[in-house]
Amino acid sequence: MKSDNINTFNKVRVTQKERKYLLENEACRIATSHDDIPHVVPVAYIYEKGYIIFVTDYGTIKYRNLQVNRNVSIVVDVYDPSGENKAIVIQGKAVIIERGKEFIRLYKIFDKKFEWVRKNPWKEGEAPFVRVVAFNKVSWGL
Repeated sequence: MKSDNINTFNKVRVTQKERKYLLENEACRIATSHDDIPHVVPVAYIYEKGYIIFVTDYGTIKYRNLQVNRNVSIVVDVYDPSGENKAIVIQGKAVIIERGKEFIRLYKIFDKKFEWVRKNPWKEGEAPFVRVVAFNKVSWGL
């Protein structure tokens, strides 16, 4: 699942409101699965060039699931008790970026944006980035 093994062109386009919403938030939930067993976890992300990008550790269930099933679903949502909920759900394929210029470029972005990266830095080969190539999306409240 290296980045050169998948067409990285998103098949969906986001509206200006959806783009703004994705840029304003930094946490989402990612769903992966293996053997029909779903697994959902929160992750910090960036939205860049039409892609959701997050980092994972090699020892996680999420990473192991991605090794056998690249399909993912992501939700970025804000709950409002008054009923004015906002969300975007994206379904896509995961592209794992472990090394190279793209890894270094993404690491610099994460380092600048997230304090937890600066507190616990890592190197190429220690924790990969995951780029989600969207093939479907739906949003509401935006």
